[in-house]
Amino acid sequence: MSVPAVFDYHAVNSVDEAIALLQQYGDEAKILSGGHSLIPAMKLRLSQPGHLIDISKLNELSYIRKQKNGIAIGAATTYSALERSELLQQLFPIIPEGTSVIGDQQVRNRGTIGGSIVHNDPAADMPGIVLALKAEIIVQGPKGKRTIAADDFFVDTFTTALTPDELVVEILLPQPSAHTGSAYEKIANKASHYAVAGCAAVISVKNDTCTAASIVITGASVRTTRATTVEQALIGKHIDEQTLADAASHASNGLEMISDIHGSDEYRRQICAVIARRTISKALKRV
Repeated sequence: MSVPAVFDYHAVNSVDEAIALLQQYGDEAKILSGGHSLIPAMKLRLSQPGHLIDISKLNELSYIRKQKNGIAIGAATTYSALERSELLQQLFPIIPEGTSVIGDQQVRNRGTIGGSIVHNDPAADMPGIVLALKAEIIVQGPKGKRTIAADDFFVDTFTTALTPDELVVEILLPQPSAHTGSAYEKIANKASHYAVAGCAAVISVKNDTCTAASIVITGASVRTTRATTVEQALIGKHIDEQTLADAASHASNGLEMISDIHGSDEYRRQICAVIARRTISKALKRV
């Protein structure tokens, strides 16, 4: 049976305590929240932190709050809490929809939104959803808090703009404009439930014309990627079936595709177009 390398365990009682430990141990430290990505990696010794900082008992990081300009979500908020939130179901149905297809119920009971976006697995659902919503990520370190736009936060495969001594504390979702719909769809790996190919879509429409579009592809590429070509093919266009088909056909443009036992490059390119059109259509029905 695989077991992790030796590490020191720290259960913290505050964000400041967690940051102090991150500052003390630097690259040797990892934050433990839900643990569904970190613990398996440690058991396989793909990750060997010398210090594990457990923030799972920090209730101050678990909340969903309406604010003047949108919704604030604490980084330690679980998928189950996101899925059950009436506020999110009303304003951002993409989030409950996306969390409902993550893993199984046990995973959703423990996994957290902050843990997912920091891990930034390209086949995970939450990074793509947060990116599509153009969220702002609030991080805290020894010098205080700073705000990072989602487009700047997700840097590369398993890489974010977070520094070793910083902790994600909050995700801010801007208030959606009028006549905006959102949706998330994926074709999942049957064993892991990770996306073989998925799409997060946020669409705004006025007088049957697309006024704004935020489209993100998950799973198919080596990194969570904004589908700018699809967005450009939608914005300013009259929305009809031909427009949707034309826009979705560009879903894999510019992507560095994954080719593995779960799907070839060619398969994933075809599926990207299918899943993009399906997701955009669902988002439009919610406008």
